[in-house]
Amino acid sequence: MKILIIEDDLSIAELENDYLTMNGFECDIAMDGNTGLQMAQRGDYALVIVDIMLPGRDGFSICKELRRNKDIPIIFLSAKGDEVDKIRGLGLGADDYMTKPFSPSELVARVKTHISRYEKLVAKNPEKKADILTIRGLKIDKNARRVYVDGTEVAMPVKEYELLLFLAENPNIVFSKERLFDRIWGMDAMGDVSTVTVHIQRIRDKIDKGRSGNKYIETVWGAGYRFRI
Repeated sequence: MKILIIEDDLSIAELENDYLTMNGFECDIAMDGNTGLQMAQRGDYALVIVDIMLPGRDGFSICKELRRNKDIPIIFLSAKGDEVDKIRGLGLGADDYMTKPFSPSELVARVKTHISRYEKLVAKNPEKKADILTIRGLKIDKNARRVYVDGTEVAMPVKEYELLLFLAENPNIVFSKERLFDRIWGMDAMGDVSTVTVHIQRIRDKIDKGRSGNKYIETVWGAGYRFRI
């Protein structure tokens, strides 16, 4: 069972690694936020331990991004012990928050507890672990971030994938271009709402190609777009 440690202090990362390894876990270590996020998204980890203050990307951002497509346990382990930081971390979807200095034995105990709870949840809901969204001939594998149409994988850059997933997870709801731009790109992003139109067309070219009717994404003139199931 693999644990990902995202920590820029090597001595602390190695301490966590030593205690977890002694208790039967296999650990990977990332020393910066961007690398840690990439590893967490691509790897098959049972749990992620993440610091808040990291080079490249902070722990809050990592947690927020991971919660878009993964529900594995996340533990914050940080020197930031203020209550507001704990509230923010838990509010972003973290399962636990520990402050430094910490007890390695307590960390191991909490890791085991959260993994056990998650496994029991998955056992009660077997399809949860697969985390695959299937709609007619369209399949979205959220863990692997892959999209298949009638069994054939189609390449989806990050924003196309996120836009498609958001629409597919909220079927039959009309979203304006402004709402989609804000949700996928953020209010402070460069560009304008015409970006949404371009990405919708690219997605359609990939998932609706060859379909004469019953297409996935429908334009609601004057209002926006909706995903039809």
